[in-house]
Amino acid sequence: MNKKSLITSIIVILLVALSYLKVVPESGVVYLVFNIVFIVAGFYMLIKGADIFVDGASKIATKFNIPQMVIGLTIVAFGTSLPEAAVSIKAALSDNAGITVGNVVGSNILNILLILGVSACIAALPIKKNTLLIEMPCVIVATVALLVMGIIGNVISFVDGIILCAMMAAFMVYLVHQAKHGDADDETELSEKDTMVKLLLLVAIGIVCIVLGSNVTVDAASYVAEKFGMSTRLIGLTIVAFGTSLPELVTSATAAKRGKVDIAIGNIVGSNIFNILFVVGVSALITPVAFENAFIKDTVVAIAAAVLLLLCVVKDKKLKKSGGVIMLVCYAVYFAYILYTNYAG
Repeated sequence: MNKKSLITSIIVILLVALSYLKVVPESGVVYLVFNIVFIVAGFYMLIKGADIFVDGASKIATKFNIPQMVIGLTIVAFGTSLPEAAVSIKAALSDNAGITVGNVVGSNILNILLILGVSACIAALPIKKNTLLIEMPCVIVATVALLVMGIIGNVISFVDGIILCAMMAAFMVYLVHQAKHGDADDETELSEKDTMVKLLLLVAIGIVCIVLGSNVTVDAASYVAEKFGMSTRLIGLTIVAFGTSLPELVTSATAAKRGKVDIAIGNIVGSNIFNILFVVGVSALITPVAFENAFIKDTVVAIAAAVLLLLCVVKDKKLKKSGGVIMLVCYAVYFAYILYTNYAG
């Protein structure tokens, strides 16, 4: 860790400590400003925590000779979705269902329309046959399942959680099968300094940062939402969704910039499946997650975004710049819509 990162981390830790000690009076403009700062600090901890966790876990898997493709499709996918999982589970426990469902649906919409849109504008994104024929349809099926569950009971129940987790388990079996019969990924480099003790410590630090970051983010975001007249649905669909999707944004944009475009769509598609089946599934196992009527339209938009992605790539087996521009325009329209419905309603 360089000097700049160390100083930034210390400042963030101090800010998080302030939020827990509640040394700032819980009223007035000063407290509002501090909560906005807490949101940024919480996001930083979420992103850094996920990065540290993925790095440590990937190297541990490499030490045990686990295939790199399996690592990428499981550990790395899990790591980049940890912010969504941490925030959603914390929100579920805090009875902030607007953030729980909004975070997942909002992240999935943002992942496709914004992140892939930006990435496609940087470089054309080719896709693999299995991603087109199996994984993309799986995103649509998973999102439709969430919509049906929400409409039927206005809540994602414990039974629904079991169904979603079972679907996730089936998808993981498919990924492992594909990994064993596919081409190997790039090898993760290990150095002599990467001892097992160090790697386990990295994983532990990553988990702690993610948990603390999620607590700070949800609490601060809920306060700011109330003060600005924003519903928990809006804050979950926008601010929290964007913050927890930063790992995917950085990963996909960087991959496109460096020419490693073959993994960009696969990563986003896998993350979206993980968000619905695992994040919502586990949240529902902990406590019933209310599915507000307002989320019906948002979930339909998530389905439409997945279908749009499929239509944009089905002909040429790649997402071109033109498709990326269409996605960015669609996200701008959707963003304007949810802002309008929040304040007009």
